[in-house]
Amino acid sequence: MANKKISRKQVLGKPDRFVIFSNRLLEFAIKYKIQISCAAGVIFAFIIVISGMQYFANKAEDEAFAMLAECMLKHETIMKENTPDKAYADVEKDFDLILEKYSKTDGGKLARVIYANFCYNSGNFDRAITLYNKALSDFDGNQSFKALVLSGLGYSYEEKKDYKQATNYFKMIVSEPDSIIKDEAFFNLGRLYAAMGENDKSKDAFKKIISDYTDSIYIELVKEIVG
Repeated sequence: MANKKISRKQVLGKPDRFVIFSNRLLEFAIKYKIQISCAAGVIFAFIIVISGMQYFANKAEDEAFAMLAECMLKHETIMKENTPDKAYADVEKDFDLILEKYSKTDGGKLARVIYANFCYNSGNFDRAITLYNKALSDFDGNQSFKALVLSGLGYSYEEKKDYKQATNYFKMIVSEPDSIIKDEAFFNLGRLYAAMGENDKSKDAFKKIISDYTDSIYIELVKEIVG
């Protein structure tokens, strides 16, 4: 005797909600097929756009970091037998290309800071300042990178003998609650105040290292300076 087929309804002992839902969904789809088709098309198009943006963003990041790595290797190779200004001159166009094509990517933003460092090392302080200033907005939400950029600005203005402006940037670093290079900034403030003849401010900056940064690499030096 063949087994009698048992329906879902008989198994459940009540109306099959899955079937009811499916029938209602089918009726809804038939009634609103044009609207559903349009909505599906919009959603599908939206997914394609987002996926495409993500793909090209990742592709752009990969390209930016690849170009940056090449530039850094090129600079390092040139530096082995040449001066910093020669190395800077040879990679200048390469960095300009990265910033032109990928300035909005993380790789491009990092390239700007590294490029600024190369400019500083080559003695091109005005160019370094321009790049560092642009990088400030790039890393406004990253305190560690922001502190490094502010430090670069401070050193650049010091090289231009604009000690007052240089101190402004180091004071910005020490005013940040989470800065990781506060001791270095206080040390630089001590040096700069001394260069400007403001000895009391210089001593206060050095004493701050002694009181608050006992593990600083500058601690022994500032102890000798303060006496």
